[in-house]
Amino acid sequence: MTRWRLTVEYDGGPFMGWQRQNQAPTIQLALEDAIAKMTGERATVHGAGRTDAGVHALAMEAHADIAKPLTATRLREGLNALVRPALVTVLAVHPVADDWHARFSCTGRRYLYRLLDRRPPPAVDRGRVWHVPVPLDVARMSEGAAHLVGLHDFTTFRSAHCQSASPVKTLAALTVERVAAEVHVRAAARSFLHHQVRSMVGCLMMVGRGQWSPDDIARARDARDRAALGLNAPPEGLYFVEATY
Repeated sequence: MTRWRLTVEYDGGPFMGWQRQNQAPTIQLALEDAIAKMTGERATVHGAGRTDAGVHALAMEAHADIAKPLTATRLREGLNALVRPALVTVLAVHPVADDWHARFSCTGRRYLYRLLDRRPPPAVDRGRVWHVPVPLDVARMSEGAAHLVGLHDFTTFRSAHCQSASPVKTLAALTVERVAAEVHVRAAARSFLHHQVRSMVGCLMMVGRGQWSPDDIARARDARDRAALGLNAPPEGLYFVEATY
């Protein structure tokens, strides 16, 4: 039995998220079905994160235990052939120690959120950015983001369905920058609450539009009440960027 580490890229648009669900397309199920076709084994694929419906990944880390003898190249090429037509690509495959775990060994996670703040809607990037049809003030958004960095109770920015034992998290970084016609928000932490990044981005967008002041982010944070949330950003602009170990 070999434990294989998989680095996976995917377009989350056609999926109901990472985690396997009954009668619904998910990234986990697509990979498990591909492994079954290749090896005859029903291996469980464990991911570093559980992205929501519509959320993308540039490099999701995962692992699976497979008994059939395989080389890394053969496993990668086989999975990429058999997972089609699902919009999932295995970028890299490596054998790891039996006690290595994609989720529980992870020491950090990074996300990117892309906002397109122009009047014309996207064509090529439709479903991959959040279209905001007015210019956003990046400096004000950065000022608001600073209120969320560090150790805080993120109840306001937490989904009502979040299963985390505590709303207290340490946000290592939250940056806002202009990249050509887009505004990119980057978040880094050991772990995140359900919808935390999308909720933070939604409120920062309101700051960028002038609907909130930067200090309103701090007031929402300190309210510790989901009712104080300004807006939950849609999933299509969110990308799981990296897991660190």
